This record gives sequence, structure tokens and C-alpha cells, in this order.
Amino acid sequence: MRRPFSAYVWPVITGILLAIVLLNTFPQLLERSSTPRVSSSPVEAPTAAPESEPAPRPTPEVRQAAPLSREQGPASYATAVENAAPAVVNIYSSRVVEREEHPLMSDPFFRQFFGDELPSQQRLLSSLGSGVIVSEDGYVLTNHHVIDGADEIQVALRDGRETLAEVVGTDPESDLAVLRIDVDDLPVISLANSQDVAVGDVALAIGNPFGVGQTVTMGIISATGRSHLGLNAYEDFIQTDAAINPGNSGGALVNADGALVGINTAIFSRSGGSQGVGFAIPTRLASSILDDLVTKGRVIRGWLGIEAQEMTPELAASFGLNAPEGVVIAGVVPDGPADRANLRPGDVLLEVDGRPILDARIAMSDIAAIEPGAELPLTVVRGGETLSVTLEVGERPTPQRRQPLR
Repeated sequence: MRRPFSAYVWPVITGILLAIVLLNTFPQLLERSSTPRVSSSPVEAPTAAPESEPAPRPTPEVRQAAPLSREQGPASYATAVENAAPAVVNIYSSRVVEREEHPLMSDPFFRQFFGDELPSQQRLLSSLGSGVIVSEDGYVLTNHHVIDGADEIQVALRDGRETLAEVVGTDPESDLAVLRIDVDDLPVISLANSQDVAVGDVALAIGNPFGVGQTVTMGIISATGRSHLGLNAYEDFIQTDAAINPGNSGGALVNADGALVGINTAIFSRSGGSQGVGFAIPTRLASSILDDLVTKGRVIRGWLGIEAQEMTPELAASFGLNAPEGVVIAGVVPDGPADRANLRPGDVLLEVDGRPILDARIAMSDIAAIEPGAELPLTVVRGGETLSVTLEVGERPTPQRRQPLR
């Protein structure tokens, strides 16, 4: 008679459990069984083969810089300051604004005490900045934001003379303005070619920071051709680490000889004070705007009458382009040059006068330099089809002057 299968299973399980308990209680039993027997005769351990050492490398040849010579640079910039500082002026602008009427003045009970002769609700706001005398005829370059909306502008020279200034013209899109003063024997600054400015050149900033009086700070040219900062419509800034603070706006950025290389205009700062990132409008641009404002009363720029949008990889893919080239025409000004040439929102502008558009802001600056009335060939993509369009460049309208706060 066969014994049932369960009669064999339980003894096996019991044996396994017993073995586990014994091994946990006496672990040395496992070590003895697993330790290999060692022969009584001595056997030398195998010796590892010696690793081959890498071949020695030759000493690297580095280029040694020549010892720094400090005899080439001046020990003092007093001469440069003396050449430039007399032509840098302090500008004080003021305007009258209307105060908001106190709520109690609308109550008939309080108005009966004043009748129709209510107290004046006007107050005087004043601001300060700097400017640079660039002509013996009395023309002064400064920033548009320094004198924007001013009812009266007073100019103070370094020698103590003061006079009222006339606004010749302003250009909000470059943040430049030209004033004129009627004073004899004016000190005039010399203009350097800003295209010769190099990164690392010594730079001196001269202005009237915080209204403390004329101040000179020193640094270097940190960069040139700065744009895409969102400060002005047309940007081509010189960047410097010379300390620039509120009140320096419109002042001079000069080189080591005291020649003007730029008009200080803005700073990047979280605290409102200088953090070594200041920007100046180069003399190449400033002198061009000076000529236009003096001779024509306005700055004349070429204009297409479009609103351009930067091309992104996502937009390029949606238009079927292989790379994010050109700009998207986001809007067309009615009856503008682009509208008359039948350009439409959604068109992609790829080339201007045969030159591919790699940067929207640079392209708009190039178009602004074209004489109004010139014929300008364009390459446009519309619905996946490439079109050639020729339009007549118009004159960019003058932005409306911002009204003073009231």
C-alpha cells in the first residue's frame, strides 16, 4: 500500500526549517563548509604583471605674455578731464503739473469756505541731468528723457554761468535731444570716431550724478554694439563699467584723450545705483541725429510700415521653413509702404535688398538708414511660396510727444 504524498512533504519542510534555524544560530557551520582547504606545502602567490607606464608627455608650450608696461599709460587723466569737463553741463528741467483735487474739496460744506477761489492745485516738478556742448553755436546734446515734457530748461556751465535753453529737437526713438544756449566763449568738446573704440579702452564718465555737482568716474569699454536691451527703438550702445548714476544721463563718455565717444544714457541696476553696467549712445549715431535735428527739425528714417515679430523655431516649422530665418509680418499699417505693396500679416520677410535677415532689430535699423522714396526689393514667403516684391520706402512718422502728467 502506497503512502500518501503529504507523508513525504512535511518531513522535508521540517528538515529545511530546522537547517535554517541551525545556520542562523551557528553561522560558523556555514563558514567551515565554504572555506577551501589549504595545502600544507607552501605555494607562492602569483605575481601580478607589472603595468606598463604611459610614455612621458612633452612639456606644454604656452605663449608667455610680455611683462606689463605701465609707462605707456598716463599716471593721471587730469589732462583728459581738463579737455572734456568744461564742455559738460548740468541740466535742470522743470514742469508744472496739476495736483489731484482733495476729495474733501468736492464736498459743498468745505467748498463754501473757499467759494470760487479754490487753493492752487499746481505743483512744480524738477529733474536733473547732464549735457555736452558740441558746437560753438551753442548746441548741446543730451538725452530725450532728461528734458521730456519740461516747461523750462536751465543749463549750468562748469565755470558758474547759467542760462535758459531752447529745445531744438528731440528723438525719443534714440533717446537723444538737442538744446541751444546763447552764451559767448563756449567750451566745446571734440568728437571721436566711435567706430574706433575697442573693448578694453579706458573710459571716463563725466556728469552730474544725484545733483552733487560735476563728477568724473573711470572704467573701461566693456562691449560695443549692444542691442536687444529694450531701452530704445534703435540701439547700438557702448557698454562701460565706469560708474554711471542717476543724473549722469546726457553726460559725456570720453576716451583717455578727453574726446567724446558717447552720450551716457542708461544703467542696468537692481538698486538704482551703479553696478558697473552702463550704456552710452556712440558719437557716430549722436552726430547723425544732431545734424538731422538741427538742419531738418526731425530725424528722417526709412520705413516699411510693418510690425515685425521675431522668428522662432516653432514659427519656422509652422511656415515650412528649414531654419528660423527672417521675420514674421505681424501687422501692416494701413496705406503704408507695405500695404501699398500688397504685403499681408502672416507673410515672412526673408531678404531685404538681397541680404538675408538674420536679426529683426538690425534689419529695421538698416531699413531706417535708407532714404525715403528709394525702391527696395524684398523676398517674401507666403503660404509656402517665395515671392519677390519691390516697394517704395516711406518716411517713418515722428512719434507723438508724450503728454505731461496731469
